[in-house]
Amino acid sequence: MATDPRALNPKASEETLISLLQLDPTPIDNASIYDKDLPPLPEEASQSSGRSVKSPSPTSTSTLGLSGGGRGPIYYLSRIQRYSSYTFSFFAGLHIANTSVFPLIYQSVPYSEPFLLMARELYQTPITEPLLVGLPVVAHVTSGIAIRLLRRRQNIKRYGGATPGVWALHHSNSSSSSRKHSIKFWPPLNWISVSGYVFVGLLASHVGINRLLPLVVDGDSSNIGLQFVSHGFARHPLPPWIAYSLLLSVGVGHMVWGWAKWLNLAPPAGWKKTTIDKQLRKRRRRAWWSIQGVTVALAGLWAAGGLGIVARAGPAEGWLATVYDNIYNAVGY
Repeated sequence: MATDPRALNPKASEETLISLLQLDPTPIDNASIYDKDLPPLPEEASQSSGRSVKSPSPTSTSTLGLSGGGRGPIYYLSRIQRYSSYTFSFFAGLHIANTSVFPLIYQSVPYSEPFLLMARELYQTPITEPLLVGLPVVAHVTSGIAIRLLRRRQNIKRYGGATPGVWALHHSNSSSSSRKHSIKFWPPLNWISVSGYVFVGLLASHVGINRLLPLVVDGDSSNIGLQFVSHGFARHPLPPWIAYSLLLSVGVGHMVWGWAKWLNLAPPAGWKKTTIDKQLRKRRRRAWWSIQGVTVALAGLWAAGGLGIVARAGPAEGWLATVYDNIYNAVGY
């Protein structure tokens, strides 16, 4: 029987249209991955199957979240993180209007101050301030950190970190110079997460200067408004210019990209490296540039009124200037 000459001369196939893409064995950063827990391990499934025979099937109350229904803590934490951003977005919209839109319209800080005072009746009362600002920020940050910790624990369990032998093998491989990549148990840290952590620090300093410091020094913050900000710019321009520029750019970028993620409009993390199809790559590139355009436009609007009008209004006068000087002197500014 004649032998096939191709069997004697094997060679790698080079006729594929698209080359294979090698990926690291790390969890995929996708919005849907935070909505549900990973499926159970085989030993967990065998243990739960015996209990499921004795326990009744979940009733219709599972749709209301009153019973398990297969939804773990990550599902509810992701809902807390999402819905807490809705209330803070309402506050951010009012704040943009008072600190940017109205100063742009009237081209004057004194004429824009009454709108800020009226808006305070909505979000700076003993009830609405914690509900619209304090609690949403705390819930958003803590739920995000808790999701990352739970995901790391699941990754350790899934990728061998809970097994001592595999854990030791992972450490030996990661320390070897011949191995380029090692198992990563922490979830991927994308731009939205990084900007969120930076934004929390900038927001905390902003609240400390404009809200807490007047309460400590003067015992009241009712006199704090746009003129307080312009007075700070007039005293030492460079530090507030840097601080407010970072606050606007990072804050607007985080909120716009966060909303794009909630609405499933943002491309996944690392899409430039993992997207092979030309049409899909084109759509994701268009979405990326559209979101960036919205971010730049909104940040430019906020900067035009805040940095273009309020920051250049000059120092306050009279007794109000004395009050502001005492507050700024308390922190050595």
